[in-house]
Amino acid sequence: MKSHSTPNRPRRRLRSVAAFAAAASVAATVLMASPAAQANLPADKPATTMPAPTPGFPLPTVHTQQAFDPAANFTSKWTRADAKQIMAQSNPNVTAGQNSMSPNVTMPEIPKDFPAMNDDVWVWDTWSLTDQNANQISYKGWDVIFSLVADRHAGYGFDQRHWNARIGYFFRKTNADPAKDKWNYGGHLFLDNTSIGNTEWSGSTRLMQGDHVNVFYTATTFYDRAERNAGGGGIAPDAVIAKALGNIHADQNGVTFDGFQHTKLLEPDGKLYQTKAQNAGFAFRDPYTFEDPAHPGQTFMVFEGNTAGNRGSYKCTDADLGYQAGDPHAENTNTVNTTTGSWFQTASVGLAVADNKDLTQWHFLPPILSANCVNDQTERPQIFIQNENGKNKYYLFTISHQFTYADGMRGPDGVYGFVGNGVRSDFQPVNNSGLALGSPTDLNLPANNPSGTQSAQQNGRQFQAYSHYVQPGGLVQSFIDNVDGVRGGSLSPTVKINFAGGVTQVDRSFGKNGLGPFGYLPTNVRVGGEGLYK
Repeated sequence: MKSHSTPNRPRRRLRSVAAFAAAASVAATVLMASPAAQANLPADKPATTMPAPTPGFPLPTVHTQQAFDPAANFTSKWTRADAKQIMAQSNPNVTAGQNSMSPNVTMPEIPKDFPAMNDDVWVWDTWSLTDQNANQISYKGWDVIFSLVADRHAGYGFDQRHWNARIGYFFRKTNADPAKDKWNYGGHLFLDNTSIGNTEWSGSTRLMQGDHVNVFYTATTFYDRAERNAGGGGIAPDAVIAKALGNIHADQNGVTFDGFQHTKLLEPDGKLYQTKAQNAGFAFRDPYTFEDPAHPGQTFMVFEGNTAGNRGSYKCTDADLGYQAGDPHAENTNTVNTTTGSWFQTASVGLAVADNKDLTQWHFLPPILSANCVNDQTERPQIFIQNENGKNKYYLFTISHQFTYADGMRGPDGVYGFVGNGVRSDFQPVNNSGLALGSPTDLNLPANNPSGTQSAQQNGRQFQAYSHYVQPGGLVQSFIDNVDGVRGGSLSPTVKINFAGGVTQVDRSFGKNGLGPFGYLPTNVRVGGEGLYK
């Protein structure tokens, strides 16, 4: 396809950030060779240890991190006892509206005068061009990223972007200065009216043999888009997981794509993963594919799902609550099932495996994580494999909202992580709670919704960033949603988390007070020869 450029309106450049000593040290690892099927470029180790239990709160569930066969009928649980640790580790005595979370898990504050990444499209969920091991690829001297985009000038509002989403792409030279050089917008990745569905949601993009790319994406179909844009609507959309195989081209002028052929891969089965018929608000999206060093020759996919069954029919179990025997602060399962409504929250992280080398045929495996009676969304999951003391550890990262928590649970918008010894493990939540990185929030106040009415008491940056994407070296990219009343639609400053041993810590020595360049997604593997590196 040809590059779809936008009208020539003036665009603001990325603002220069004064100090990037730590960013430079990360960039020094860029373009290193990486053998096939190895662990990711590791994050730095945190300077902290696992948080100790807090008096007055239940103990977290005991998780062994034991690995199971990927096809085994075992699903790890993010339990209510685990998630209770978020509040246990929060400060109950802050002034209303101040951040109550530990600095170790709090994203630094984004300035209100942030730059627009592009003046013609809103930008949100973003990912890099990668290989099968999540290395970020520099292609012939160009870095390439993919984002959900929506037209800023079409007449609908920022919160209506979801049902107008397309996948766009951006590129800039690998040797660009990330603090000064803007990303060039290439336009929509797919030609109009060629993708499966009328809306394109998040996924992942892999460079294949030669100049081929596989784009795995969520093909969503809205039947009432005009009504929704006018403030109405409400017909539940359809959603399937699809892929498009196409070609990438690069020359001195930039990067283009063409030749995409689309294939529907998976739709929920109602046995492992909830369907639209079972719940109009079902989640089935965000495919992320990878290869596992422990199972060479196989390609896996994680994705967001919900536990199968009609909405409201699930009943919380003792295992979902996860309290240790005799814990005086434990909840009663019958009470949770009769008074809280927690059974409506049934998030899961699904797993599938490819049946052929073309990656056009897949079959479901049981979920690797459930959050039944804890949370209703585990979006954009990723598997990050990191060697620790000579052994690969598998970090499952996902994102979630504060408003999707079950009754009696509280947590911020942000990144949640779990660690085990394999792709299917008895995952231990990082920091014992699962919370790895959250926007500044006073968790002592009731939860808000980023698209709804927000408490005037609450921290103005509770929704400053979302849709975080964990990169090699522990860099974390996200998009700006709402910074103290200023709406976003641009990429956030990249931040860095250090993690090992199931402990995470925000690295505030990175960049300037913990904030790196806006939209910093550096590459660590070269492909395509010398290209334009000179």
